[in-house]
Amino acid sequence: FHIGEREEKCIIEDIPSDTLVVGNYKVQRWDIHKHDFLESAPGLGMFVTVTSPTGEVLLSKLYGPQGTFSFTSNLSGEHIICFQSNSTRFAVIAGSKLRIHLDIRVGEHFLDESAIQAKDKVDEVNVRLEHLIEQIHHVTREQDYEREREEKFRKTSEETNSNILWWAIVQTLILISVGIWQIKSLRDFFIAKKLV
Repeated sequence: FHIGEREEKCIIEDIPSDTLVVGNYKVQRWDIHKHDFLESAPGLGMFVTVTSPTGEVLLSKLYGPQGTFSFTSNLSGEHIICFQSNSTRFAVIAGSKLRIHLDIRVGEHFLDESAIQAKDKVDEVNVRLEHLIEQIHHVTREQDYEREREEKFRKTSEETNSNILWWAIVQTLILISVGIWQIKSLRDFFIAKKLV
């Protein structure tokens, strides 16, 4: 995505609790003379801020023009990940665009293939087995989180249906009482005018 040099850009990630999140990014600066983005942005860093669903700041750190950040979610819900350059140029001068390449991996731990090849076969099977067990735990946490969201949605739907039912009953009672009042008023009018 593209941002201005002094602009802050935030993304929202829906993450289950106790989940590791790893993000890799790279910043490229627009070159006015070449009319293209430079391969790197030397001297330019990025502030990365991660906020939990309750507003607690999980990560707030300055990184270089290319880096990796990671955090573990405490609660399930929508986490806000914000990026802002550390440019100190004035807003009038700091008109250049930045291109940010971002890769966010939620709940994944990747195997280091070179470390696996260096070990013998028993260790390799053991490491792969541990990796599979870790992935199973991640899938289980994801399923639990989806169940929580489904239960919350179901409760909200049931409350809404209940409110609609009571509102319909109240409207019906109001209509019936207004109808009875109109009939009584009309009957009293006809009796007062001696038309009946």
